[in-house]
Amino acid sequence: MAHTIIIAEDHPLFRTALQSALNQVLDDVRIIETDTIAALQQALEDTPNPDLVLLDFHIPGAHGFSALMFLTGHYPDVPVLVISAREEETIILRAIGYGASGFIPKSTPLDAMKTAIQQVLDGNIWAPANIDLNRDTDRISSEMEEKIASLTPQQFRVLGMISEGMLNKQIAFDLNVSEATIKAHVTAIFKKLGVRNRTQAVIALQQLEVDYEDSQNNQATAPTTSDDNATPDL
Repeated sequence: MAHTIIIAEDHPLFRTALQSALNQVLDDVRIIETDTIAALQQALEDTPNPDLVLLDFHIPGAHGFSALMFLTGHYPDVPVLVISAREEETIILRAIGYGASGFIPKSTPLDAMKTAIQQVLDGNIWAPANIDLNRDTDRISSEMEEKIASLTPQQFRVLGMISEGMLNKQIAFDLNVSEATIKAHVTAIFKKLGVRNRTQAVIALQQLEVDYEDSQNNQATAPTTSDDNATPDL
């Protein structure tokens, strides 16, 4: 049976390693490569029911666990296998707690990668052998998961751009839409996240960073500039 698998990874060398593992595990596989969240979203719109998504935490447009939560919220039947340079047990358990079907550290040997892919395609959960999947770990409340999952793909993209300090006019230009459309998206984002301004929205998103404790010590704030003067919270 043919399989369709999406790779969301911005490092060409590691994409090549994943392709090699997939081609060795599966006889008939269609591989779709993406290197940003925007490209991943487009791939999912074009192919809404892939057999597997291989997701790197840190591709452009991703913000920690938020991308994983967005995927599991919008595509609950699509297994997501996280790939990351991180290997800490708490991060691996947190990812699986947020709905990942497995977690492959980038130091994992090729044979183990092949095993992980096959296990997840078979409907199992896979983690490195030293990880105790029965161990409980702290995690953000399910309320935040539901809020992130409630965002539309375009709203999620706009939220990521807000977190990078981009102004409405810049976001509108990049997405090729009107500034009024972006303001409408921002209003909807604030409502869904239960926040009143950009700074609160960024802080909400920071809760889902892989290194949340570090981000608390260096919280980003959205700039207040002339293009937002008429509606300062937007």
